[in-house]
Amino acid sequence: MSRKVISGSAAGGVDTGKQLLNVVDLKTHFLTDRGTVLAVDGVSLSLDRGKTLGVVGESGSGKTILSRSIMGLLPKRNVVREGHVYYEGTDIIGHSQNDMRSVWGSEMAMVFQDPMTSLNPVMKVGNQITESLVHHLAMDKSEATETALALLQSVGIPEPQQRLGEYPHQLSGGMRQRVTIAIALACGPKILFADEPTTALDVTVQAQILNLLGRQQSERHMAMILVTHDLGVVAGRTDDIAVMYAGKVVEQAPTNVLFSKMKMPYTEALVSSIPKLSNPSHTVLEIIPGRPPDLVHPPKGCNFAPRCKYVQDKCLEEEPPLAQAETPGHFYRCWFPVDTPEGRDALARNLAATTAVSVGAPATTSASTTTTTTAAATAIKET
Repeated sequence: MSRKVISGSAAGGVDTGKQLLNVVDLKTHFLTDRGTVLAVDGVSLSLDRGKTLGVVGESGSGKTILSRSIMGLLPKRNVVREGHVYYEGTDIIGHSQNDMRSVWGSEMAMVFQDPMTSLNPVMKVGNQITESLVHHLAMDKSEATETALALLQSVGIPEPQQRLGEYPHQLSGGMRQRVTIAIALACGPKILFADEPTTALDVTVQAQILNLLGRQQSERHMAMILVTHDLGVVAGRTDDIAVMYAGKVVEQAPTNVLFSKMKMPYTEALVSSIPKLSNPSHTVLEIIPGRPPDLVHPPKGCNFAPRCKYVQDKCLEEEPPLAQAETPGHFYRCWFPVDTPEGRDALARNLAATTAVSVGAPATTSASTTTTTTAAATAIKET
């Protein structure tokens, strides 16, 4: 299989003025006592007006930090932020917090993961919504209150007039999340970041919140980045999906392409872990063996190699570059991609080696091959 290796900038698009958002080789590192945490390590992506991008991956993969890095919502100390974030053609990576205050809320907004901590517990709901309207749109108090009432109605809050005078603790979890969405939408942002917006909600309310976000995004022709650990959430709600692992985008493609022609074994593992209605009752869910790597001391070669059932010696020595698949807009990082001759051969070799080890065949004397076999055996056994 031919591989077209591309640069980091190419993955995000080369025309920085055409897209609403264009991120090029973005890096965010945290300086800690243990060393430098490579939280976001060279991410490139782009987003057009009215489109939705899903960012998925396990906890600790860098999804939330990527969103905060794009918006500049990072601590003031012990953080290194490099690369380029082009918003409407202007690089905002070097903007100060004072410069970004005119962008936050009015141009970019975020729905945070936990509404109980993102809402001010001692401020009434109405005041939390009108605050940004007065600041960004220069509305007077009366007009801002009317707009806040309309926003609560638009996000499906019952008895919105009463809710304006209540505090966050007086609302249910679903209603608090609707309030945070109303606050984020108040000034008509062009990009909405939704960071795990349904984590603390039950399944029924999750669907309601996701449907609400989709409806608001469509009505406002707003771009949206939906951050989640669940591929099932983004399957029918996004135009493109970026899969993150250990601070890097390991696969990116249009949504329908990603599910039908996935190349990255990590993506395959995430899809396999989704519960399926077709499975019999009490079927044990598939898991991804092992743990994500230490981002202070990442492993040599491919970060996913210790957990991958396709792993070969090359994976443990050389980090795969970002390559372009046959389908336009599809990129991946893997030496032995899923559903390719190379990938099928690698999996077959690992299965054969695992079988040989299980029946007590003589062990190889190659240290690297032994390591490869051990990693593959663990991955295959636990999946």
